[in-house]
Amino acid sequence: MVFSASSQVIIISPILPRIAEALVVQESLLGTLVTSYAVMLAIFALVTGPISDKIGRRRILLIGTGFMAACLYLHGLADTYVSLLAVRALAGAAGGALSGAAVAYVGDYFPYDRRGWANGWVMSGIAVGQVVGIPLGTLLAEFGDYRWPFLMFAVTMTGAFFLIWRVVPQPDVQRDVRRLSVRRAVSDYIALCRRPVTRNAALVYFLTFLGVGLYLVYLPAWLERGLSVRGEAIAALFLVGGLAHVVAGPAAGKLSDRVGRKPLVVWSCIGLAVVMPLMTWLVSDMWIASLFFTVAMLLLALRISPLQSLLSALVPANSRGMLMSFAIASGQVGIGISGGIAGLAYARYGYWSNTLLAIGAVLIMALMVWRGLPEPQKTAPAH
Repeated sequence: MVFSASSQVIIISPILPRIAEALVVQESLLGTLVTSYAVMLAIFALVTGPISDKIGRRRILLIGTGFMAACLYLHGLADTYVSLLAVRALAGAAGGALSGAAVAYVGDYFPYDRRGWANGWVMSGIAVGQVVGIPLGTLLAEFGDYRWPFLMFAVTMTGAFFLIWRVVPQPDVQRDVRRLSVRRAVSDYIALCRRPVTRNAALVYFLTFLGVGLYLVYLPAWLERGLSVRGEAIAALFLVGGLAHVVAGPAAGKLSDRVGRKPLVVWSCIGLAVVMPLMTWLVSDMWIASLFFTVAMLLLALRISPLQSLLSALVPANSRGMLMSFAIASGQVGIGISGGIAGLAYARYGYWSNTLLAIGAVLIMALMVWRGLPEPQKTAPAH
């Protein structure tokens, strides 16, 4: 599920030039494809968070995977910019159901002192997507049609639906026994905003995705323009970076179970603040680009599973879905804003401006994690 869901998002970046060619779209507008997805994901994450606390994560995961598969099949009919924008928005709605529930499920099923390990393996689906899904999808778009990658991920998401249906159990945790209503959900979200710790968690997730979006969305376009490379080279870049993520993700999660979440998150942010400008300054061929991109992927892997494990322990199980959905929604607002800002900055000032903005986001994130999020005590198993 994570492989399919993440790959169909990441694939947008390397195939943006192919979409622009096929649909005759200005570069400055391409970021709206990212924004439309992110906005809908944020909205539907907020809607499904309280529902998952009430009816259980497994049902939400089934609904989300089924809806996502259907939306991805619809990409095969998108032959204009407007229709592609519309189906990306629908896919975002499905992503909203999946994103918070996936992380909350790990929090439900595993004790805190094993969540880093578990999140590392679950989130390795993102890395496998970079190793297999993104290169293959990029080549399909390069030699076929920009819609083919989405159809490929529709098939794998269909497989995820049947796997969840057959083999994924509902964790035995306390659910929210209160009656579902819009008024109560709004009241609970307002309460989350008022609590400093949960408010900081949402802001950290916002900065996480803001920085990633600013850095990655126009990276392939910059490399194609500056190094005169095509989709095959970009596919190879994501392959190498994904291999690094595959290795680092589970290891980082397991390490965070022993040494704590915050140190890994903070140091990875500091490392990214160093690597990103060096890549922008020093890249003169694809070998150097691959080296820096690999290091960047290692650093990103160091923070994702520790951060998710940290956030999953900030509230009880019967409100974990709401918090994770709130954080995911905040993150998608960040990536949605990044898509718009990155397009305007890249078109007017060049890729350097994207890099500088991304550096600012990751450094502020590091400070907020260090000062604003507590490291919870280890807890007993929840199931």
